[in-house]
Amino acid sequence: MIIGKTPSIRSDPSHHIHTNNNLQHPTTTHTLKPPIMKILLIPTLLVTTLAFTPTPPRTALRLTPTCSTASPFRRRTYGRTSLAMADESKGSVANVGGGTASISNEIFNLVKSIVGAGVLSLPAGIATFGNAPTAIIPAVSLITIIGFFSAYGFSLIGRVCSYTGGKSYREAWSESVGEESSWIPAATCTMKTCCAVLSYSMILADTIRALFMTATGMEVTRTVALLGITSTTLLPLCLLKNLSSLAPFSLVGVAGMFYTAVAMAIRATKTAAVPAGKFLVDVAKNYQPQFGELGASAALSPNVFILICMLSTAYMAHFNAPKFYNELKNNTIKRYNTVVGTSFGISVLLFALVGSLGFLTFGSASSGLILNNYSTKDILMSLSRVAVAVSIVFSFPLAFVGARDGWLDLLKVPSEKRSNALLNKATFAILSVITLIATQLKELAFIMSFAGATLGNALIYIYPALMFKSAVKKMGEKASKGLRREVPFALFSALLGLVMGSIGTKMALGML
Repeated sequence: MIIGKTPSIRSDPSHHIHTNNNLQHPTTTHTLKPPIMKILLIPTLLVTTLAFTPTPPRTALRLTPTCSTASPFRRRTYGRTSLAMADESKGSVANVGGGTASISNEIFNLVKSIVGAGVLSLPAGIATFGNAPTAIIPAVSLITIIGFFSAYGFSLIGRVCSYTGGKSYREAWSESVGEESSWIPAATCTMKTCCAVLSYSMILADTIRALFMTATGMEVTRTVALLGITSTTLLPLCLLKNLSSLAPFSLVGVAGMFYTAVAMAIRATKTAAVPAGKFLVDVAKNYQPQFGELGASAALSPNVFILICMLSTAYMAHFNAPKFYNELKNNTIKRYNTVVGTSFGISVLLFALVGSLGFLTFGSASSGLILNNYSTKDILMSLSRVAVAVSIVFSFPLAFVGARDGWLDLLKVPSEKRSNALLNKATFAILSVITLIATQLKELAFIMSFAGATLGNALIYIYPALMFKSAVKKMGEKASKGLRREVPFALFSALLGLVMGSIGTKMALGML
């Protein structure tokens, strides 16, 4: 592939996803109708009203640190009990935990963690199996179903933390499954973070290239654009020793995603981005709207697993579940699940909107980064590129430091030996490798689907179920019938993740 060419999504030729100028179907246009908008509003209503866990046990049981010999869990130094199972509906637990965050603050922060630039690849995920507007019907259904199971996994992790006192994903695993194998989720989290950083670099390569074209009218290759932004901005930010000042800039990402959804709706309902539109002439042929006859029934194709695995990446925020549980004020299971249900419901709605709007505008020509389909002279969409670029630039070092420290943890480098010189060398080395890979890989949809099929499915479905099963087993007779009955369903979600991951991995590799 020629360096500088914007990324495209490749798939089975029978699905009419073209990377050349020879169209097999006439180019047609479609606008959003009221019934479609109603369909897009269904996911939020479903996810936010579904309960993610059974009713908590009616018996209030609390084991204090002085009874550690009777506790099935090892106790670390926390200012609360090892195991707190209470009936929140009766108000038997008050001021649980030491967190200070309100429900509204937690919801905002969790939505901010879930909704990232990965949502911009979802139209391409739909295009992997369909090329007719009705393909959004099964797509929205899948977005909702995967959103529900992702929320359930997020809920399970928080509940395991409430049973064991764990304050991190690794601690929750150590206290439930065992310390010896705790490196497994730690390594998975590190690799998943590296994939997120790689995705950021790939998005920046295309976004900066397009913005440079908009600002100067000159075209540069994506490699030059990425090397420029990495050397002048990303590297200095990653070398900072205190990143707290960057956190507020992540708010731009949330605002930018909502703005992008509105802008895409305008372009989908008007004639500015369709044949005869004033911006179409500036769009490459393979990115111009293309539609065929593969609609809702095309969801029976194995290629649908590419979208499913992309969703596993898009919904990924699960390594932060212990943090959200422990920082919630009065963190009862009921209040925690309110945060989880509402946050994932909002995210489902935004995912359904962006995925559907992008696909309804460009069909099978939807790029792995949907912003690539819009003209560089389109100011409305250029503002979306600016918002996405700013969000990623200031989120990049936060994710990168997590990846770097994760590698140092896996290599068992003690904290006292992590000098500034060592951290700087590690930063240069890891960032160089990620940047090199980003210059060669141009299929963002591949990274999203492959990472989701392997790492995402493990963190979202498999690991939480295994931790929950082990936690309930260690409770022994103290575990309620409701918890014991829930174990098979949790294991079913793990099996579902395993099957989706296996098929999704094969399909993702086929995109190369």
